[in-house]
Amino acid sequence: MMNNFSYKNMLLSFRVGRAIPLMLACMLLASCSLYKDYERPADLQTTGLYGSAQTGESEQGLGAKAWREFFTDPTLQSLIQQGLTQNASIRQIDLQIQEAQEYLKVSKLAYIPSIAFAPQGQLSSMDWNKPLKFYTIPVSASWQIGSIGSLRNAKKTALIGVEQAKNARQAVQQNLVSNIASLYYTLCVLDAELAISEQTATNWRESVKKTEQLMAAGRSNKAALAQTRANCYSVEASVIDLRQAITEAENALCTIIGEAPHHIQRSNLDSFQMPAVVETGVPLALLQNRPDVKAAELNLASAFYAVNSAKASFYPSLTISGTLGFTNNGNSVELNPGKWIWNAVASIVQPIFQNGRLRAQKRVAEAKQEEAKIAFCQSLVTAGNEVNTALTKMQTAKSKEELIVGQVASLREAVDATQALYENNVTGAVNYLNVITAQTGLLSAQLGQLTNKLNGINATIELYQALGGGSIE
Repeated sequence: MMNNFSYKNMLLSFRVGRAIPLMLACMLLASCSLYKDYERPADLQTTGLYGSAQTGESEQGLGAKAWREFFTDPTLQSLIQQGLTQNASIRQIDLQIQEAQEYLKVSKLAYIPSIAFAPQGQLSSMDWNKPLKFYTIPVSASWQIGSIGSLRNAKKTALIGVEQAKNARQAVQQNLVSNIASLYYTLCVLDAELAISEQTATNWRESVKKTEQLMAAGRSNKAALAQTRANCYSVEASVIDLRQAITEAENALCTIIGEAPHHIQRSNLDSFQMPAVVETGVPLALLQNRPDVKAAELNLASAFYAVNSAKASFYPSLTISGTLGFTNNGNSVELNPGKWIWNAVASIVQPIFQNGRLRAQKRVAEAKQEEAKIAFCQSLVTAGNEVNTALTKMQTAKSKEELIVGQVASLREAVDATQALYENNVTGAVNYLNVITAQTGLLSAQLGQLTNKLNGINATIELYQALGGGSIE
């Protein structure tokens, strides 16, 4: 007959047996939020992101074009390809991507039990008698299931790490493409400036000869000759400066593409065609195209999973381990053959007296998540301002282009007319100062025209980069 104590023990065991599944079910329901995937904030504002300087918009816009579509000059395309293949930063970031992918593999393998093989042998003797031989050949396995959601959040974080590495490569590639293109067209402008300056220097040398002839004929004076020579020397000195600038720009471009200094083959400014209609794309497309915006959102996603991991610390951690092997060590007597041995252990660890620390860690993670959200929103504002600035620069260069063309044409006529009047000296109304002023004004306007052309090209490249272009193959 069962006594009262045994009956109470059975009843208690029955209640505990029913309570454990109930507790586990409650824990699973409470931890559902730990299995949610990151979602972009619903309150994100992108309306008016580009400001008032917007032009035509399409679904993707200019930033969605591959760099080969945007930069059509074959020589420039070849240089960009060399840079993407040989640039040191690109090669380093490729290795960082490989590292991130290996970390991802480690996080995935955390789901799989670890297995170890650790054979042991022992000799034991007393009073120098015949030693006893013992051996154990075990295979042990351990499977740390972890707290609820902790392994999943760790894997998600590792996935984000891979995306961050790829995004970093995209940023490096984008800057590389833009820098190569900008230096290439800077060289084209310097070539054009050199050609104009060399022609101007030739014209000034002719002016010096004519002034000498006029002075010999009594129709000019030493002051006019000295001023003409001084201007000729100034232009010739600028030719030397331009040649140095060309060498420096070529060296800078060689450094970017990872080659020793050499002459860079190139075409002329006509190889770049500014888009007649600029489609900036809808502002939300910046999230897919711009590396800095993508990086800010990846940081936000990482902070989201860090909060989930902090929450997971409140739940039990389950570890299962076991051993299976062969041994001859039994009852301190040498046995031959040996016998099979096995054991299995399961343990659950539930934090009890760490709630203060765990709650503080959770609050820190939540604060970092809010910081990441603010940084993400600010990255969008920065991107929109850069698009607006580049658009304004490009439109300004276009607006000035026709005016500068007219200015150059008028000054060329003024130089021809002033030079003819001075050489003929019909009325004496025109002196050497008028000629010098007209020629100096023409040279300045021609160089200004090239500078405006380069400003327009750089503004277009900046807009392309601001919209996330230059990184899509």
